[in-house]
Amino acid sequence: MAMSGGKDDGSPMMEMNTTPLIDVMLVLLIMFIITIPVATHAVNIDLPNPSAPPPETVIKRDKNKVVVMPDSSIQWNGTPMDEGQLLSALQATLAIKPEPELQFQPDPQAPYDTTARVLKVIKGSGVTAFGFVGNEQYSEFTKAPGAGAAN
Repeated sequence: MAMSGGKDDGSPMMEMNTTPLIDVMLVLLIMFIITIPVATHAVNIDLPNPSAPPPETVIKRDKNKVVVMPDSSIQWNGTPMDEGQLLSALQATLAIKPEPELQFQPDPQAPYDTTARVLKVIKGSGVTAFGFVGNEQYSEFTKAPGAGAAN
């Protein structure tokens, strides 16, 4: 590194010239800024038209509720069904215009496997007006009684 300033008596300089270091750092900074890729991806969202009336005032949709019970049974508006009957009921709702809202509410103690299968049936049916209800019951996760107890 080049040394600058000092005395003419031949004694070594104690300060280093930092100007070349700063120049190199600025060049590297500019190179890194140039090579950063530009964010080109975007998420397109269809926002509601502010002049249109809210959908609730125009259309009153019927609501159907699917509940998965702790014993792995499936209920459609309180009526027990199997997965085939559920698929038939879901496909029948597609013929209704406007499509009724489907509310899905698994019981907190319902088996995961049954819940996943019911969700697969719902997805495969082509239902578009779908929502989860009763999620507030999962705001606090606790162990089931007797779970994890050492015997």
